[in-house]
Amino acid sequence: MRVVSGIQPTGDLHLGNLLGAILRWVRMQDEAQCLFFLADLHSLSDHIEPASRLANRREMAAALVASGIDTDRAILFAQSDVPAHAELCWILNGTARMGWLNRMTQWKDKAGKNREAASVALFDYPVLQAADILAYQATHVPVGEDQKQHIELTRDIAVKFNNDFDVELFTVPEPFIGGGTAARVMSLRDGSKKMSKSDPSDMSRINLTDSDEAIAQKVRKAKTDPEPLPDDPKLLESRPEAKNLVGIMAAATGREEAAVLADYAGQGFGTFKPALADALVALIAPLRERLVELRRHPDAIDAILASGAQKAATLAEPTLQAAYRAVGLRA
Repeated sequence: MRVVSGIQPTGDLHLGNLLGAILRWVRMQDEAQCLFFLADLHSLSDHIEPASRLANRREMAAALVASGIDTDRAILFAQSDVPAHAELCWILNGTARMGWLNRMTQWKDKAGKNREAASVALFDYPVLQAADILAYQATHVPVGEDQKQHIELTRDIAVKFNNDFDVELFTVPEPFIGGGTAARVMSLRDGSKKMSKSDPSDMSRINLTDSDEAIAQKVRKAKTDPEPLPDDPKLLESRPEAKNLVGIMAAATGREEAAVLADYAGQGFGTFKPALADALVALIAPLRERLVELRRHPDAIDAILASGAQKAATLAEPTLQAAYRAVGLRA
């Protein structure tokens, strides 16, 4: 089993990033051979200042290592450091179809009504994603709800390429359900919106660099409702803020929501919030300390990424060359 997964390098990492993706990656290391990459080529679909893009790359790498990614067990690298991603994407552009990409929900959502002004990189995003996966003969790909359609497209591209050129080159990947459940963490100020660094209110999120005091304050001021907690998670469906805080507690402590509610059923948030703050401090404080230390050594982070890129390029090269031969660009 070989698992490939990428994450866009963004600055100001928060609890949503940690519980939604990073800790799942940490758990995956025990279940499969893993390649984890910083999707910096994908970030070109949006305009970001070059200095910020480079800084974000280092910050994300440091956060992954601080969170528990073990570079002796997993390969960690930046997408742009392995040219096979971009090269294979261009080859696969000859197989992918405009109709397929036009149907991508994420394209429709992000491009909005003014599609003519959207970047080609945003439109072609799923083909590069297919190249990210197929270059390494990945057998499994972890997926969230918003990425299932892209994985189906990757499978379609792999099958069509193999058929068109009468080869058995690309492994058709399966969704990976390992690594535990990825939590969907919402804003502390609005339970209907995802926690995001773009929210103008810093009180809406818990940053991985927040002090213990700041974490406790943000949890204390998080939006809730006056009702006590129920004993059944289904009863939280109409209470988005309560559901969010219970979900965060479950993810932070590695428990099911039902188990959390069993401890606090009938109690109010005056009791629940201090316990949640303690759980988050216990989770984030050691990570924050490691992250601060890693930030002092940018050369070490760069060395980790360079080593990972070399390993990844070695794995991708046979597939890339076979793809060139299949389409008649190599003898």
